Amino acid sequence: MSERASVLEVKHLSAHFETEQGIVRAVDDVSFSVKEGETVCVVGESGCGKSVTAMSVMGLVQTDVKGDLFFKGKNLAELSRGDLRRVRGNDLAMIFQEPMSSLNPVLTIGEQIMEPLLVHHPYSKKQARHKAIELIELVGIGRAEQIFKSYPHQLSGGMLQRIMIAIALSCDPDMLIADEPTTALDVTIQAQVLDLLRTLQEERNMSMLLITHDLGVVAEVADFVVVMYAGKVIETGTVHDIFASPKHPYTKGLLYAKPVLGNRTKKLYTIPGQVPNLVDLTPSCYFHERCEHAMDICREKMPTLKLEDRQHVACWLYEKEVKG
Repeated sequence: MSERASVLEVKHLSAHFETEQGIVRAVDDVSFSVKEGETVCVVGESGCGKSVTAMSVMGLVQTDVKGDLFFKGKNLAELSRGDLRRVRGNDLAMIFQEPMSSLNPVLTIGEQIMEPLLVHHPYSKKQARHKAIELIELVGIGRAEQIFKSYPHQLSGGMLQRIMIAIALSCDPDMLIADEPTTALDVTIQAQVLDLLRTLQEERNMSMLLITHDLGVVAEVADFVVVMYAGKVIETGTVHDIFASPKHPYTKGLLYAKPVLGNRTKKLYTIPGQVPNLVDLTPSCYFHERCEHAMDICREKMPTLKLEDRQHVACWLYEKEVKG
């Protein structure tokens, strides 16, 4: 079987923000790729840079972004605003967090689904309306005609998330970025939304970059996993390898902290300490203050991503010069 081509290649991506306290290195030298029809999950605690990575790919951050973002061979970082707008929403689409705040409260659901169709395709309003109603039905919402005329506040959170999916898929994109698409939903609705995304992805052979902190979601939908901590990638691997044989102490901590059905325990495991302040980062392993395996070199120097078995991991535990 031939190797699938990469749809998105992120190379040495950095996004730093100037604040009154200093420079915040929200994303620092991040690299990964997403292949045709593949689901890549970016996972980590809140504040680790997941969403800023996604927003940087879409060109939606208010700061200078460094690095290369190759999408279907084109470097998004070098495109003009007009060219980027033609790619965004058409070939590369995104589902944002919190649909209630992402949708415009004064426009109907129909108007908001029709907008990308009218912008990116030579549709008449009548054709766009017909397509919008089809999309509402596609994402599993009944009474499509009535929903088309409704406003966001008239729908539930689960329905709004499905509308966000309909908007993202309206132009049949080659790749979908989903930023925490199930965070505000209850468990039953989460499962329905994930099943919907997986079904639509398989039908359209669409690539997906899924941002999440929920390892249950990762286990269910991911092909490949990118683990981030304090703005950096600290481990990558297939979903099977990450869950069966995690390498980095932080990845192990995330997995230990996940409740397991049937396992009774008086106290759930938590990773000790806090994520470091991104303004005060030192040239060290950013996880060393929370790590039970920390060595002197961890406090002095940042490890680089190295191949260990079938995974890439940035940890001094796997460096030959430290092993001696």
